[in-house]
Amino acid sequence: MRPPTTPEARSPRVARLRWGRVEVEGIARPFRDVKLYPGGARAWDWRETGTAHRPGIQLGDVEELLAHGARVIVLSRGVLGLLAASPGTLPALARWGIPVHQLRTPAAVRRYNELAPATPVGALIHSTC
Repeated sequence: MRPPTTPEARSPRVARLRWGRVEVEGIARPFRDVKLYPGGARAWDWRETGTAHRPGIQLGDVEELLAHGARVIVLSRGVLGLLAASPGTLPALARWGIPVHQLRTPAAVRRYNELAPATPVGALIHSTC
């Protein structure tokens, strides 16, 4: 089932990306991995949903972005492309009609920042591997 959404707010831009560090506009502390969504951002703790390089990004992580009002999702595959989505994640988003961009981290950040000013976009950004 698709999670409820909140009123649309602007998605914060990524100000700077380095290996192991993501700086987000309006947030004082940097993140190693980050969940970005309309109206905010928070640390992406893989242990909360069981995300790992294998089996990949879990649907629960993406559902949180949708619950915050995201209508487009950007998934970073890591700088080296080692992180995939779990088998159920992309099919669920397709069923719900949610556009997804799955890219290596530098390209994912660029795409997210392109979309953020005018689109309620959410992203899961992995800053290493």
